[in-house]
Amino acid sequence: MTLPPPGSTVPDHRGRSGLDRTGLDLDRNPRVQVTGVELLAAGWHVLRATTFRYRGDDGEWTTLTRETYDRGNGATILLYDLERRTVLLTRQFRYPIYVNDHPDGMLIETAAGLLDDDDPVTAIRREAEEETGVRVAEVEHVFDAFMSPGSVTERLHFFAAAYDGAEREGDRGGLAEEDEEIEILEYDIDVALSMIRDGSIQDAKTIMLLQWAVLDGPFASR
Repeated sequence: MTLPPPGSTVPDHRGRSGLDRTGLDLDRNPRVQVTGVELLAAGWHVLRATTFRYRGDDGEWTTLTRETYDRGNGATILLYDLERRTVLLTRQFRYPIYVNDHPDGMLIETAAGLLDDDDPVTAIRREAEEETGVRVAEVEHVFDAFMSPGSVTERLHFFAAAYDGAEREGDRGGLAEEDEEIEILEYDIDVALSMIRDGSIQDAKTIMLLQWAVLDGPFASR
């Protein structure tokens, strides 16, 4: 007898079940009818193959299958010192970019993390303190974005907050129990923008927040 995959009717190692039913009850778009969900993997995150019928502009129905990777939603924040014209970024090793031709896998980026069971504001305050040591009370919600909508379900919530660079201490962050080794970097905003142009900063969320900062944010010409 073939046993059901963990995460379906049998809980997976994180105690989750029903993961093979996600999407079956969607009815927000009358041109889409989800007909089946196959649970491909349920490790820390969830990989599914979903089959659905899609009605094209010509009125004809086509059956399609798409794989989706569900890692939950996340949040990121740009920490800035307006008076000193600086931003606070991080650098840590990211294996996925290392295996995809990045020179050393050490990625410069804004502080970020998954929401887990928290709301976006609570989550980003937690991540900012864990990764940079900066405690932020007032945060500005900038926008939300789907970062890789062809296959990844994640919605990323973007925030910004001021920090006092004159009082900041330390150049390392991260949680040891999560094997995080994070270097804290402080850059002049103009230097950070030049690093986008020369390829030193290649992280999408970081590029988006830095450009927002000079177009519509704290460093914009008023």
